[in-house]
Amino acid sequence: MKKPVAIVICCALLATLAFAQPGSKGTTTEQAITVTGTIIKMTTEEGSAGNYQPVKTLVVREDRSNTPGSYVLNGPGHVVNKQGQAIRTAIKPGAHVRIYYAQVGDQRIVDHVVVD
Repeated sequence: MKKPVAIVICCALLATLAFAQPGSKGTTTEQAITVTGTIIKMTTEEGSAGNYQPVKTLVVREDRSNTPGSYVLNGPGHVVNKQGQAIRTAIKPGAHVRIYYAQVGDQRIVDHVVVD
């Protein structure tokens, strides 16, 4: 009779150790951080593509003025049609375009162009 009682007591002790929660070994302190940066405002312009297009630059005759605006195309820009399908060919002169860009310093960096 002593043997089964000893086995039950040992199992009970092992079970409490197996299911015990670990204690807290340290404390965590939250620290606030400050993030600074420049807010880049996206803007749009509409117009028609110009006849002369220098490399990596889109020249657009803006609808609101008679002077052309130029937009820098850094890398393969996203040029799409109204349905959102990518256009891989050159933008034809006179094509109506809507340019989504950010003004960074004195440059207009293009996010994407929608061709009608």
